[in-house]
Amino acid sequence: MFFLQSDLNNSQTMIVQSVLKKMGFYNGKVNGVYNSNLEEAVRQFQVQNGILADGIVGPVTYKALEKYILGYTYYKIQPNDTLYNIAEKNHSTVNLILSANPGIDSSSLIQNTVITVPFNYNVVMDDIKYTYNVMWYNIMGLIQRYPFLDASSIGKSVLGNDLYLIRFGSGPKKIHINASHHALEWITSVFIMKFIESISKAYVNGEYIDGYNIRNIFDTHTFYIVPMVNPDGVDLVNEGLQPNNPYYNDLIMWNKTGRPFSEVWQANIRGVDLNHNYDAAWQESKNAEKALGITGPGPTRYSGEYPFSEPETQAMRDLTQSEDFYLALAYHTQGEVIYWNFMNLATQRDQEIGDILARASGYDLDTASGVASYAGYKDWFIKDFRKPGYTVEAGKGKNPLPITQLPRIYEDNMRLILAATTV
Repeated sequence: MFFLQSDLNNSQTMIVQSVLKKMGFYNGKVNGVYNSNLEEAVRQFQVQNGILADGIVGPVTYKALEKYILGYTYYKIQPNDTLYNIAEKNHSTVNLILSANPGIDSSSLIQNTVITVPFNYNVVMDDIKYTYNVMWYNIMGLIQRYPFLDASSIGKSVLGNDLYLIRFGSGPKKIHINASHHALEWITSVFIMKFIESISKAYVNGEYIDGYNIRNIFDTHTFYIVPMVNPDGVDLVNEGLQPNNPYYNDLIMWNKTGRPFSEVWQANIRGVDLNHNYDAAWQESKNAEKALGITGPGPTRYSGEYPFSEPETQAMRDLTQSEDFYLALAYHTQGEVIYWNFMNLATQRDQEIGDILARASGYDLDTASGVASYAGYKDWFIKDFRKPGYTVEAGKGKNPLPITQLPRIYEDNMRLILAATTV
């Protein structure tokens, strides 16, 4: 729970701006500034919900807002109710209610039964700085709206945040996708969550996306998605260093750049670059560190004391070893390029698949060089499993990429992932 005063500028304010904008109360920028426009929007929301209209998000207002952040409410069926009138008075649709309540008989509603009623807007917040807390809200909202989504934890981060796995589909071909190994690259988590919501909606409605039959894909594939591998680092970038962080003094010491964490921090909260912590030419990565003058924990490139030293990479290792993925995609940001191969272990077929992904997305296909070619998830996946693995570098520009790039990233990589289901 959080309480906002009108002079705060933070990610929590952005959550309130985003949800009030979806509801039509707020029409300003989603920028984290608690200004007079937002204060007035909060007052309007309070009036509509019978709350003292003081323009401040206190405990009562927050409790009222939370269901809209989650994107659903619960409703007890009354005499003479129909799904149509339930939807109408709760800003929902009949299809959304049917999706959220599998097995419900619309022609014979049972009085006093409590059902889930999703609101008629998208759950995933795609206009704010994404944090672990925002992702948690979005996951909880999506699994209520689409009960066929299975959410579980594959482990804990250094700070004890759950490393969520979203699984869906019922087919024999298992595909793995992960995002946000690197903290500055948090926009990949937004894309992945938006992908999950879009493909779930298409599945429920029997829709096609870019000519792909989504129900057929669900029948032939099972997706295993880890949308945020590095939640502690993402929060450090987007929420700043909090005084209660157990690594507070260490982080200040480790960040020798003279620049804020929001501009430089890629590592986890212990200063280990998770995408250099896998057991794939790990020693070469350590040697490259020395050449770069890296001697210990810091914002980037530090590979840890040994391979899989971090709980986040241990969880990714254990997941990957426990499932038979036919293909893996690791999402990063920078360059609109797809990296394939590792130490010439990939096959000609892997390159052909890479070409298919490149054509679908408009990205280049290339091989990594230098320090970027060691100890990453894709490298380890290829080395240990001899299956096609790819690092997808979405977007262009300076990290963290602005959220304004999300629409293009989404379009390019929706096509890429759908194309991956054809190989």
